Amino acid sequence: MTTSLGTPPPRTTPPRSRAGALAGLALSLLLALSVVLVPSPTSAAGELTVATAVARQDGSSATVRGYVVGQPTATSTVVTSGFPNDYALALADSPAETDTADMVYVQIPSAFRSQWGLRTNPGLLGDRIDVTGTLAAYFSHPGLKSATAFAPAGGSSDPEPEPEPGGGDGEYDSTYYASAIGKSGEQLRDALHAIIDDHTALSYSAVWGALRETDEDPANSSNVLLLYTGRSQSKTANGGDPDDWNREHVWAKSHGGFGTATGPGTDLHHLRPTDVSVNGARGNLDFDEGGSQVGEAPGNYADGDSFEPRDAVKGDVARMVFYMAIRYEGDDGWPDLEVNDLVGNGSAPRLGRLSVLLDWNAQDPPSAFEMRRNDVIHTDYQGNRNPFIDHPEWAHAIWN
Repeated sequence: MTTSLGTPPPRTTPPRSRAGALAGLALSLLLALSVVLVPSPTSAAGELTVATAVARQDGSSATVRGYVVGQPTATSTVVTSGFPNDYALALADSPAETDTADMVYVQIPSAFRSQWGLRTNPGLLGDRIDVTGTLAAYFSHPGLKSATAFAPAGGSSDPEPEPEPGGGDGEYDSTYYASAIGKSGEQLRDALHAIIDDHTALSYSAVWGALRETDEDPANSSNVLLLYTGRSQSKTANGGDPDDWNREHVWAKSHGGFGTATGPGTDLHHLRPTDVSVNGARGNLDFDEGGSQVGEAPGNYADGDSFEPRDAVKGDVARMVFYMAIRYEGDDGWPDLEVNDLVGNGSAPRLGRLSVLLDWNAQDPPSAFEMRRNDVIHTDYQGNRNPFIDHPEWAHAIWN
């Protein structure tokens, strides 16, 4: 082609290479994905809202921002005064929230309780805070567990603390538990045994009257609360007839053959009022999850070798079993009781399943009812305490 001097040749564009085309396509796809993969809603600073935390119970780690609206004491109960302990708090997106369905329950590890527990710090109520932990059910409710940091909203978070293996911030730590503080494993076990093993023992007939006080219904002083059913029943409706209440040995008395003799057979720390028929359904089964629902006690399950109590008392059961394993070490003429990770233990001085009991202890922390019961046994009857009610974390420190 001929071109005049005054006119430049037409500009041509070299063809795009195959590699260039593919690179462009990849870039387009990445841009598209960046639009589609929008993260879940968060607060302005990047923390999850409570609503998002409630919906995303997937075991992931997250920081949740919300207002402190009270302390959970049961799956659907949050108290706003008279806080029983420093173990938990509830967060919501509004400081005036009263619907527990719109709250996330936060487990407070022992190292954070002195600063973030509501019994010690009731002034936190209404404050907006950030908590970092694992999005997992707590009290059988959407929760935030194993927290590693607490901070005022927008403030700098607390560094992860060094855990205190043997507690150190409880009411009895400087007196009753002084020799156990700072210990773990076998040392903690030995120290706790030495503390609780000298108690005033009751006769089996005296247990009737004691249970009327230890398990009194806080809403009706004429009644007791039954362990597995949760039913409130007249204190005098006890005996052996259907629908009476009788004395349940949570550590089944055949597991070690101690029967009802004064000692482990009459120890109030594992004796509870239960419906006669439901007591029979539990029998001497070990504890585990699964089975068929117990007809007279919805929420409780049983199969050929294990019994699963209702969610509200799973932790109670675990802590009673742990107490018995520490209190009775075979050094006072009674069997050496041990908790193990088996079921079907039969007549051996063993009770399981340990791994499940540890989970229950974490999932269902001590309630106000359970703590009052511990106080009554200590003050009015036996002179000793269940250390796992005062310090649930000690179970993990011993059986880790």
